Amino acid sequence: MGLAVVCGAAGAVGQLARAHEATAVEAPEHAVGPAGGTKFDLPVRPTVPVTLTVYEDPRSPQSRAFAQRYAATLSHLLASGQLQVNYRLVTQSDKQYGGSGAQEAAAAAACAQDQGRFTAFMDQVWQHQPAPADDAFKDRNLLSDLAKKAGKINQDTFQLCVDRGQRKGWVAQSQSDFASAGLGEPPVVQLNGRPLPVPTSRLTPGKLTSLVNKEAQHVAAAAAP
Repeated sequence: MGLAVVCGAAGAVGQLARAHEATAVEAPEHAVGPAGGTKFDLPVRPTVPVTLTVYEDPRSPQSRAFAQRYAATLSHLLASGQLQVNYRLVTQSDKQYGGSGAQEAAAAAACAQDQGRFTAFMDQVWQHQPAPADDAFKDRNLLSDLAKKAGKINQDTFQLCVDRGQRKGWVAQSQSDFASAGLGEPPVVQLNGRPLPVPTSRLTPGKLTSLVNKEAQHVAAAAAP
């Protein structure tokens, strides 16, 4: 009887701990942000003065289309050393279509970021994104499979992060800030903080390259003695 009481108490403590982890705003490893503020940006190739910020929703077909159309362009610009890309994860589609798949996928991507595998994991998300009304990303077994496909992710560490909801509070706050800013529907793209044209209409890979090159020249000229 005494043992049962102890085990029951331990289980209750564990549930409370997991509930706290799911609401705590704890940024993943290497996230960046303003001094004193929550770090929402997940940087690829940090410390470069020209920054492209991309707000993307794991369940949004438009976010998927942008990610896949511009993947080669962003890789080229990153390799050139002119650009860093900061990704912001948002979950607008959950409200639009119902369910929690975008939040689950975004939190899992943040768990992958803890192991330096954000981009690889999101590549798998885009490749396996279901139809918008299908809330398939709420299935943690699917997210685990995507992590395996992404490769070089310690599954035990990843699964613990996902199961405990360690990044859910951070994702929820990121979405709240995005909604409060009134930036519209994702994807939203900003160059050094300035919004670029809606990606699916007036922006092209060639125009994006040109804008980044022009901004890099401007930053270099401003920094010159």
